[in-house]
Amino acid sequence: MTLRFSAAASLTVATALLAAAGPVLAQSAPTVLPYDARRGVFSFAAGLESSLPAVVKVTTLGQSRGPSSDADDPKPYASGSGVVIDAAQGLVITNNHVVENGRKFTVDLIDGRLFDAVLVGADKATDIAVLRITPDGRPLNLKQVQTVDSDTLRTGDLAFAVGYPLGLDQTLTMGVISGLNRSGLGDAVEDYIQTDAAVNSGNSGGPLLDSRGRLIGINTAILSGGMGGGNDGIAFAVPTRIMLYVADQLRTQGEVKRGETGAIFASLTPEQARRMRLGIVRGAVVADVAPGSPAERAGLREDDVILRLQGRPVANAGSVNATVGVAAPGSSLNVVYLRGGREATTALAVEPPVEAPVQVGVDRVLAYGATLRDMEGEVQVSAVEAGTPAAQGGLLAGDLVLAVDGVATADIRAAARALEAAAGSVALEVRRGGDTQTITLEKTPREKTAEEKTPA
Repeated sequence: MTLRFSAAASLTVATALLAAAGPVLAQSAPTVLPYDARRGVFSFAAGLESSLPAVVKVTTLGQSRGPSSDADDPKPYASGSGVVIDAAQGLVITNNHVVENGRKFTVDLIDGRLFDAVLVGADKATDIAVLRITPDGRPLNLKQVQTVDSDTLRTGDLAFAVGYPLGLDQTLTMGVISGLNRSGLGDAVEDYIQTDAAVNSGNSGGPLLDSRGRLIGINTAILSGGMGGGNDGIAFAVPTRIMLYVADQLRTQGEVKRGETGAIFASLTPEQARRMRLGIVRGAVVADVAPGSPAERAGLREDDVILRLQGRPVANAGSVNATVGVAAPGSSLNVVYLRGGREATTALAVEPPVEAPVQVGVDRVLAYGATLRDMEGEVQVSAVEAGTPAAQGGLLAGDLVLAVDGVATADIRAAARALEAAAGSVALEVRRGGDTQTITLEKTPREKTAEEKTPA
């Protein structure tokens, strides 16, 4: 059971250092185990102590429910952790789920000072949010963390989680990096660091540090097998590679602007690997390619296996989606893929989302959320995306499109021309089974009425 604590139960997390906070440092291994000769003990305290003042408690306040609600005096309803990434600007990284739906925010420093904060921006896809501490006339005198490039991490590296779990004051726990490139937790952009450092309710948004106290990720979720949601030694953190990009976007624009490639990726399974005689079990498979998309223009096809992206080995679909998710619209990604047992390379463009209702590809057309293909002299609907005008109009996979607004459609090219010429709604003559019917599609999905909405 994957847990992401909300309200009073949130995970401790540390934050990424923004570009303004200083350069990203390369990971370097210590030559000896740190030893405190004065006390005669082995200890990592010297490396960690400089980062601990940068770890803060984040409290989210919102209007309480009920007749006594007071909009001018919102009550605390969520608590988590955060980390100062830019001391000069008072910027703090935390989790989106810690601040979500909040109206006011406070930041509690390790020295006992309490400040108000404002939300700079939040990104649900990565569960990252940025707060700015509000000056109140007192000197901030903040400390910030150094940041390490998470691509330098190795399984077995020591890791330290810092935060405010279970109502306690600042708490530090130690573990190791248990795994890299983890995905499947339900976020849109996932390429998590897995650690066995103890992470509990209240740790959300806090830092995951290396043995020298440098930031490597932001704690965001745990995997628990029990009903109580306790720590089972499986926690996940957003790596600095993703966090840095998101934090900079939120700081400069207030939101993360993402592009798309038009390809859908799935993780390579052992069954697929055996069927395709690949001899590998790690990678991502191209599941679908949208017509007219950057992926189609790059030459990618269904069942291509993505091996490397931007020089980084691809572990699964999460690795690909994470790289695409932090690529600026207008950029290009170098792709190494496998097809028919041979490696090939292509450049995959990341472009702003396409708003056009009709997109024409090499062998298919995407229109109003329906994919059309040529089928033995007829135009067949091969797929319908949920929530689109095609789905709301009642179009189904397997339908044969005979005409568009009265114009016969012998192939997808003719169908595309008729669909592009349509203004407002468009009427499709469709054969389903042995029956012929007319289906009307609107260019934009309509809102559901109150009667149609599913009760909560």
